[in-house]
Amino acid sequence: MEITDIKIFPVNEKRVKAYASIVFDDCFIIRDLKIIHGENKLFVAMPSKKMKDGSYRDTVHPLNNETRHKIESNVLDAYEKELSKLAKEKE
Repeated sequence: MEITDIKIFPVNEKRVKAYASIVFDDCFIIRDLKIIHGENKLFVAMPSKKMKDGSYRDTVHPLNNETRHKIESNVLDAYEKELSKLAKEKE
């Protein structure tokens, strides 16, 4: 399964830096991934929903670390490119 498109939507929130959509094989999309500024680095959080007990549960997530790393590295690369593009537009 290959990542065929990533769209980044920057936001001005305290910890959430952007939302992302990712497309696999030009036929499957996952929306509302979050790029979050953690204590030491940026990371990608999967879409989730709030449960009745107040906790959150991922609605979509990778089943292994290899896939998680592939998604996270590609989304963060796309985020950096989007920031660079926006910075150049402001010049």
